[in-house]
Amino acid sequence: MAGSDGVTDPAVQTLISAINSGDRAAFFDALAPAATMSDDGTDRDLADWAEREIFSSRGRLEVVSASDGGRSLIASYHNDTWGDMRTRWAFTVAGGKISRFETGQA
Repeated sequence: MAGSDGVTDPAVQTLISAINSGDRAAFFDALAPAATMSDDGTDRDLADWAEREIFSSRGRLEVVSASDGGRSLIASYHNDTWGDMRTRWAFTVAGGKISRFETGQA
């Protein structure tokens, strides 16, 4: 397993750090202005989703395996709403910012 050592993309590193520290400003700074996301195959409002699934529920992401510099992850994700979940994450990075991410149960 690669673990977090496999995450070399700076934008993805910043986003993971922001999630784990509950830092809204850093989270949104890692994203492109018009960034989009999906959860379990359904597009969501990114700001609403982040508030519900990360910030108000104290989300934490621990990388289990990473490929493509961390743009493709399997992670153990925990929040106070859902508990522990094995999740997959895929990031599209453009110009040093994340323009889209897709997540869901793995």
